[in-house]
Amino acid sequence: MGILVDGQWRNEELPAETGKAGNFQRVDSVFRDRITADGSSGFAAEAGRYHLYVAYTCPWAHRTQIYLALKKLNGAISVSIAVPGLRTEGWTFEDNPAFPDCPPDRVNGFRYLHQAYTASDPHYTGKVTVPTLWDKKTKRIVNNESSEIIRMLDSEFAGIGAAATDFYPKPLRGEIDLINAQVYANINNGVYRCGFAKSQAAYEEAYDALFATLDDIEARLGRQRYLVGNQITEADWRLFPTLVRFDVAYFSLFKCNRNRIADFPNLLNYMRELYAAPGVAETVKPRYYVIGYYSIARVNPTGVIPKGTPVDYRQPHDRAKFAA
Repeated sequence: MGILVDGQWRNEELPAETGKAGNFQRVDSVFRDRITADGSSGFAAEAGRYHLYVAYTCPWAHRTQIYLALKKLNGAISVSIAVPGLRTEGWTFEDNPAFPDCPPDRVNGFRYLHQAYTASDPHYTGKVTVPTLWDKKTKRIVNNESSEIIRMLDSEFAGIGAAATDFYPKPLRGEIDLINAQVYANINNGVYRCGFAKSQAAYEEAYDALFATLDDIEARLGRQRYLVGNQITEADWRLFPTLVRFDVAYFSLFKCNRNRIADFPNLLNYMRELYAAPGVAETVKPRYYVIGYYSIARVNPTGVIPKGTPVDYRQPHDRAKFAA
């Protein structure tokens, strides 16, 4: 995917992401400022002030696209979407007629996302990732950690017309946090720990944890409608992006091949219900997942892109059986 070293682009991997045992270990995001409703953080929630760089391929960026839709903030926060497929300089924004649903950067005119990073820190060293939340007023990155961005979108923008839905309600936060931690370690990041492992032992450890957790969630969803009881919460929207990419990318390319999501009846129907939530379907682009993931040279050195996209999220679901 490429990295910056002292502000210079290099088309190579970040050494810190491979442990001594050949295990993939994701590094923490660097830009961690916060937007607040009252502006006490220095970044006030204002309509038109912020810009979001995302890519349809990336599950972490997908979270933020879902929240923009659900919170009805698409008109308040502008968005640039990278074209699918990896380029030699990382996430790339261009006015490409082959991808009309991927608007380029009309705020800063950046062609490559790494330009936003060096504009914020000329000596930046590290990964260049989506989502990246940009402040038009100070002309710098505010935050590039998806879990924090979605919390801001959920809680800080009521004053500029965000929908009132609360996906992180106080009475459920303890349980949401526990599920988030398990899902992140073993599923969201677990598929990458499988796909990017550089030893058999590291791969098998990640694989076993992944499917043990999917089995647990399949059982949980046999008892209740959502991950935390009978209302949709942040935990559901953090799991969903991994589910919709699983059968077209992770199952095959990342060697997560014990079962497809299609083989888990409860997870399959749960995924279909979340897909049917207003505004969510427009954020899901399975063909782009195929193009994007199979463009990763470290796992697909031939660069051959499969023709098929064997998923259909539009089928009816059975989750209403849990309705009160």
